[in-house]
Amino acid sequence: MVLKRPKIIVTGGAGYIGSHTVVELWAAGYDPVVVDNFERSHPEIMNRINRISGNSTVVHQVDCRDRKALANVFRSAGDIQAVIHFAAYKAVGESVLHPSIYYDNNIGGLAVLLEVMAQHGNPGMVFSSSCTVYGQPKELPVTESSPVVPALSPYGYTKQVCEQLLKDCAMAKTRLKSVSLRYFNPIGAHPSASLGELPIGTPNNLVPYLTQAMAGLRPPLTVFGQDYPTDDGTCVRDYIHVVDLAKAHVAALQHLEGMENPSMEIFNIGSGKGHSVLELINAMEKVTEIPVPFEMGPRRPGDVAAIWASSNKHLPTWSPKLSLEDALLDAWNWQKSLSQHPLDGHA
Repeated sequence: MVLKRPKIIVTGGAGYIGSHTVVELWAAGYDPVVVDNFERSHPEIMNRINRISGNSTVVHQVDCRDRKALANVFRSAGDIQAVIHFAAYKAVGESVLHPSIYYDNNIGGLAVLLEVMAQHGNPGMVFSSSCTVYGQPKELPVTESSPVVPALSPYGYTKQVCEQLLKDCAMAKTRLKSVSLRYFNPIGAHPSASLGELPIGTPNNLVPYLTQAMAGLRPPLTVFGQDYPTDDGTCVRDYIHVVDLAKAHVAALQHLEGMENPSMEIFNIGSGKGHSVLELINAMEKVTEIPVPFEMGPRRPGDVAAIWASSNKHLPTWSPKLSLEDALLDAWNWQKSLSQHPLDGHA
């Protein structure tokens, strides 16, 4: 007798973190159903997911703000155990320049999704949140009980609002159970070099810009700020390998299954270590033996000086296994793969 795989709807499943998570869901015995409008992802990624996993993933090209189309996805999928919600814009700098699109997509998309979920059996949710909800923390490392302070960017504010919405739904008639994963800084790529971060146009995040600069596709990397109150004056972040992060979502699903009462539970997902931008550059040069072209520049609006996670609390079945060096080497191998086999609009 073949056991039926539990179905999990994955919004934004063709994106950077979503695609790696779909691979890990297949490996863990789940049946992921991807919902993605492909506005900031590439359809070819689904073929790569299927080659890695050895499965055929059902995918719906749907925007989460489209209530009717989303309801059709739930009807066609049948019995859904949970939803993992990735579909959101994620660039701090872009959110400062264009806050209205972040409010519309990140908050509006979740609101519609929760409404449709309530109409189709009210499955639980694993929510893609961010350490930006902590703003500039007064004490480091950051724990799950650290205060949520006024956000320094519209992106961070949308994550705060979305978490409050999940809390409200736990108290409402829907009695929602959810797990919010507050990511620190995901980097790296799948070790096969078949999946990785795939920015459209000029990358907003550090590592993809860095690898494109190393490949000669971009001008030298600008390090934003050298006068922060850190050891070398550059920003300090907690970098987590995207494969470790993907596996955290599987652990979150398992934790969600065991939750007895409606609530939103919070877990920080990081390595528990802080590295400055200059430290990351030095690590990249060490693992690749290639010079990183960079120059120093002024601070960037919305950036905090330093933040990293406490390593004291973890999901019961999860802990990070991969190092900063692992992530950087995988990111470089992904860039080399893209240079050899570019996708439309990406190199």
